[in-house]
Amino acid sequence: MTKKTLLLRFLVWRKQNISQRNFILILSFIVGLGGGIVALILKTLVLYLQELLLKDKGLDEYNLLIFIYPFIGIALTFFFARYIIRDTVKHNIASILYAISKRNSLMRAHKIFSSIIGGILTAGFGGSIGLESPIISSGSSIGSNLGRLLKLSYKEVTLLLSCGAAGAISAIFHTPLAAIVFAIEVLLIDLTRFSLIPLLIASVSGAIVTNVFFQDEILFEFILKDPYQVHHTIFYVLLGILTGLVSVYFSKVFFKVEKYANKIPDIRRIFIGGMILGVMIFLFPPLYGEGYHIIKAIFAENFSTVMETNIGFGLVANQWFFYFFFISLLLLKAFATSITINAGGVGGIIAPSLFIGAIAGMLFSHSLNLIGLNTSESNFALVGMAGVLSGILHAPLTAIFLIAETTKGYELIVPLMLTATISFVTVKFFEPNSIFTIQLAKRGELITHHKDKAVLNFMKLHSVIENDFTSIHVDSNLGDLVKNISKSKRNIFPVIDDEGILNGIILMDNIREIMFDKEMYESTMVSNLMILPPSYIGFKDTMKDVIEKFETTGAWNLPVIENAKYIGMVSKSKLFSAYRNLLLEISDE
Repeated sequence: MTKKTLLLRFLVWRKQNISQRNFILILSFIVGLGGGIVALILKTLVLYLQELLLKDKGLDEYNLLIFIYPFIGIALTFFFARYIIRDTVKHNIASILYAISKRNSLMRAHKIFSSIIGGILTAGFGGSIGLESPIISSGSSIGSNLGRLLKLSYKEVTLLLSCGAAGAISAIFHTPLAAIVFAIEVLLIDLTRFSLIPLLIASVSGAIVTNVFFQDEILFEFILKDPYQVHHTIFYVLLGILTGLVSVYFSKVFFKVEKYANKIPDIRRIFIGGMILGVMIFLFPPLYGEGYHIIKAIFAENFSTVMETNIGFGLVANQWFFYFFFISLLLLKAFATSITINAGGVGGIIAPSLFIGAIAGMLFSHSLNLIGLNTSESNFALVGMAGVLSGILHAPLTAIFLIAETTKGYELIVPLMLTATISFVTVKFFEPNSIFTIQLAKRGELITHHKDKAVLNFMKLHSVIENDFTSIHVDSNLGDLVKNISKSKRNIFPVIDDEGILNGIILMDNIREIMFDKEMYESTMVSNLMILPPSYIGFKDTMKDVIEKFETTGAWNLPVIENAKYIGMVSKSKLFSAYRNLLLEISDE
């Protein structure tokens, strides 16, 4: 018995014994568990690989290795993708959004494992990235491909894809609530009762993996040492503005590096990027890897272990060198992450966002303390993490719940809300789209929570083109036209030539007075009866363009052309019918 036959038998049995909603709930648990297991595998193997590569190394040998390893990791990742996977698709959140928007939420099956391997090679060898994006990519791919295998609808596949992402986020940070918010806020999943319960189940199953299997050194957890001081509220407002500006800086750097990297041939890009990254990490070793151990040291205010550098010049104890070192880390982390990803590595920006946010918050608090204000540097570091994460991801709720759950309490909820919101508003002033969505938005491929825009994005022009309009040759006469009218159920007739080029259209209302005058049949030519349509729809027009042309012209039917050749007609009635059906499909619970 073949696998296909077994699958069909299972689907038939399932249809008879398990309701669709219960089946989705079962699948959401499985997918969430899969996302958690992916997080466990990736985080554990990266930790072991880094320990293996750098364990028991002397200072000189260590410095040389951290200069070379990132280049090796990027090169191995590139060649793995190019010659083994044979796919240049990226393993980031933007690619997940593209799959939701343009690929019916179907992700390539190899992403289940290729994201893991790419993340291990890049981060394990010290690439300055976060592992969240490859973990989320792999978890989402599990959900997407399971949904495709089981012949589920687009909406159900999208939900399982989101469950995979939620399970992964929940496992990475042990933050089940933040994982649900992430799926809704970042992946732009519409929240209904239908979607909430599966996301809850997936998030909990991912957290179960964390509770059972994760080692303490892998977990990203903090315990608050200092209470929130109400009279420091104004400083958290200022921190929100600061982290917003830092977020804008990060995004600008990322796209500048991407722009220049795309102009460089692949092999040269790997070499140049690897060497630049190696130099930065050699000078500032805390840029090596994800940087969570650096964040923990900052939170513990153990700055001496953080300030590892090969340019100390004996000034480590100097206050000015303290500022020089941490500001350099803040500025260079954006470059290091951008270079790692754009040179060929696989990774994400969540960990770098938290890294930069912790430094920004700590430096801000440290500066206040120098003038005698006695603020908590650890609290400001935590809130700074939320501020930068909110600004870069354009996801204030995700940032708030992630840090609140990470600290196992909500004592900092007020400053978290203030800083994250102000950072988000600050960034919005400069850029309306996040680092994940800006390219999709420019190409008109972004789904949003705006129902109208989402429906128009899903609608495809070819699905509303009608081909039952009877065309007539431009050299025909009125008699030929009357024959066509007798066979047609439409009142519009496209006029085409020998090459199929649309010359114009004839409206039956315009010829009604002469169509029964047989004396005019031979002498009256179609070319004299046709008119130009009020507008043309290009075959590659977006549905937004199509709607705008109907609104501008007030027409009820418009012709579709490609290279001036007639393709078909789009009617307003067919367009509205398709729009309504798709809106119901998206919104129905």
